[in-house]
Amino acid sequence: MSTTYDVRVYKTETYQGKKTTTHYVRWKVAGKLHREGFRTAALADSFRSELVSASRRGEAFHVDTGRPVSMQREEHTMSWFRLACAFVDMKWPRAAATTRRTNAEALTTVTTALFTTAKGKPDDKLIRAALGRWAFNTSRRDQDKPDAIAGALRWIERNTRPVSALADPEVLRPVLDALTVRLDGKPYAPSVVSRRRKILSTTVEYAVERKLLTKNPIPALKWTAPRTVHAVDRRSVANPVQARTLLAAVGTQQRSGPRLVAFFGCLYFAALRPEEAVALAKHNLSLPEKGWGELTIDTAEPHAGKEWTDSGANRDRRQLKQRARGESRTVPCPPELTALLHSHIRQFGTAADGRLFTGERNGQELPKLTIVRAWQRARAEVFTQEVVATPLAGTPYDLRHAAVSTWLNGGVPAVTVAEWAGHSVEVLLKIYAKCLDGEAAAVRQRVEAALGHRPSG
Repeated sequence: MSTTYDVRVYKTETYQGKKTTTHYVRWKVAGKLHREGFRTAALADSFRSELVSASRRGEAFHVDTGRPVSMQREEHTMSWFRLACAFVDMKWPRAAATTRRTNAEALTTVTTALFTTAKGKPDDKLIRAALGRWAFNTSRRDQDKPDAIAGALRWIERNTRPVSALADPEVLRPVLDALTVRLDGKPYAPSVVSRRRKILSTTVEYAVERKLLTKNPIPALKWTAPRTVHAVDRRSVANPVQARTLLAAVGTQQRSGPRLVAFFGCLYFAALRPEEAVALAKHNLSLPEKGWGELTIDTAEPHAGKEWTDSGANRDRRQLKQRARGESRTVPCPPELTALLHSHIRQFGTAADGRLFTGERNGQELPKLTIVRAWQRARAEVFTQEVVATPLAGTPYDLRHAAVSTWLNGGVPAVTVAEWAGHSVEVLLKIYAKCLDGEAAAVRQRVEAALGHRPSG
């Protein structure tokens, strides 16, 4: 790699976006322009100062990378912890709040599997908090930290393996194994393992991009991930009688239950995702006094936690899942849901911005915990202890599964169901095409008839 002493460092530029501000350091090496972006002015100034200092010392710069020789050498021995922080910062501006949190959780697990020693190691719970809530949160990393957190981060930075160690199968394999096990020793769901493995692989690809590794060693490693189950567990799908009984039970749960009946109704009768129902506003409704109406869904507000959103709210306002910003979809509103929505508006009104579903305090966003508690109490009231222990309607999201299954089993074409539910037909048939309770018996009767058996009686 060729070097030169022809270096010129420019003033830092600031780009003000709609949600984030980026500070760019610009410099030329042998006439080739280089640019590096930073979340804060302090980080940009620090990096620029390093470039200026190296130039004034008469240090050679690499023409291809634009970095001083000393800095380039340091990067080739970069620790995993520093790389993970850089990866988070690179992804942060364009990532959804839930993705930011998921990245932090995965990288925390990986980092704790790459410590070089246990000597002087802080408490495991403290380490996870330091990594997951501070180090891998770009907006909080430079804030004042509790002394215990700051001390834990200093220990982590001193005692994490270099990125280059991942090229060793004896190091990489335990890291992948760590992604499969929960803190209590029980295995993670295969979908969680798959998601975290993808995050690790993407981070390693970033290391290759930065020339810290020559190639991604993960594909070549003989390691088998747990098999991912894509289909919905049929046992979790409620039939219409069970779903309506649960909705009625929600209405008796004080104090928030009555204002959540229509919310859960949107999940069951219109197959909305919870984050779509939370964002539903009066302007999204096209309803007659009675009968069929329509819901136009154009926004989702998934719960991420205020530490991960740009707005500081617990919910992140986003476009619909797998849709471009500004895209919407129209869902039919059955007469039963039309009645529920009219009743809800008459009883509780709407927020100042037109939102239908809010917390008990005026205009407050609907807390996730309120939704979960009301559903759990309704299940406990309706079902026996034996049924409560099963997956049947175990989470509010299972109402959406039940809705899509009902449509499919009712004979609605898969293309139409996919459009209503916001899925591709392939994903729909792979995940949601499940039978309701009692459908198996009807199928068996058809088989008996085909075999020539006459019905009894």
